[in-house]
Amino acid sequence: MSDLLKKVTRPTLHRGLEGVVVDETELSVIDGEAGELRYHGYRIEDLATGADFEEVLHLLWHGHLPDAAEYEAFTRSMAEERPVAEGVLDLVRELAAQDAEPMAALRSAVSTLSAYDPEPDADPEDLDAALRKGRRITAKIPTILAAFDRFRNGAAPVDPRADLGHAANFLYMLTGEEPDEVAAETFDMALILHADHGLNASTFTAMVVASTYADVYNAVTAGIAALAGPWHGGANQDVMETLLALDESGEDPVTWTKDRLEAGGRIPGFGHRVYEVKDPRAVLLQERSEALAESTGDRKWYDYTTSIEAFLMDEQALGERGIAPNVDFYSGSVYYQLGIPIDLYTPIFAMSRVGGWVGHVLEYQANNRLIRPRARYVGPEDQAFVPLAER
Repeated sequence: MSDLLKKVTRPTLHRGLEGVVVDETELSVIDGEAGELRYHGYRIEDLATGADFEEVLHLLWHGHLPDAAEYEAFTRSMAEERPVAEGVLDLVRELAAQDAEPMAALRSAVSTLSAYDPEPDADPEDLDAALRKGRRITAKIPTILAAFDRFRNGAAPVDPRADLGHAANFLYMLTGEEPDEVAAETFDMALILHADHGLNASTFTAMVVASTYADVYNAVTAGIAALAGPWHGGANQDVMETLLALDESGEDPVTWTKDRLEAGGRIPGFGHRVYEVKDPRAVLLQERSEALAESTGDRKWYDYTTSIEAFLMDEQALGERGIAPNVDFYSGSVYYQLGIPIDLYTPIFAMSRVGGWVGHVLEYQANNRLIRPRARYVGPEDQAFVPLAER
């Protein structure tokens, strides 16, 4: 071994950063054994059923729930930022014409937003400016996504409405019709449930970028790129495609699921890197799925998901420890019942998780340290160099 390698320490390898604690946070905490999730100490159940998405954004960005005056000012500032520059809409129109993947279109559009930001020369260490940029991005993402979907369907974009909340306004811009109360409340809850979840892959990616003092546009764009992967943000789309395959088969859901597993297939939306029991967000979305079924009179998707869950959580049926559903298992069918196109599910995830990305960026940059891990070298040693002419 060379003298250089003798000097290099041989640290323990933690592939995937499994079990590695890299920072402290006040934003969210997960108890995987008990199936609990809290934002700033508030139970996710209380926030999802008692607050709206704007209140949760205020909590993640400011550290407390707003009072009435703060709420009015915050929602007004969010609504004012919803319109998107024509140059960005032109890009979205072109991407739709090229049949771009929605996540690719969103990533490109968010990156382009930076060219139209009114504070292009803001000090990267100015956290107030970073918050304002984060607010603009969060407010504009629904406008971008709705416009993209309408462009690719040959329709003109629908202008945002300041009198609707963040969730209801997106559904309105997507369809051109104001959503009913059940749909608006269900979608608002879904946004709350996806807003933050510790240092997941996309959040950590955004933090790594922010640690260089790249601005929030760069950090959020990187977060979107990380979320696009099927091992992170794409599972909800996989769930709905699986349910559609079940529906097309005409088989009993339990029989179909058993046959699929025996053939070596899988059912997406089950199991989680952190939760050892049922994801608390899945519990809440299951309830909303039932409410939607009752509202529309169509229980098919709710019956499919609950039947599959009961089977996969049955230890005796599987001959092993049951597998619990995660948030993706119920979010897929909920979005489908809301009439949202399947390939928009992951972009909607980004529409919510941007709240957490911005919150973590602000929190980390308040006590910034460049994130710079090391790799353990396992390559060749003491290679003799041979000039090109002699190789």
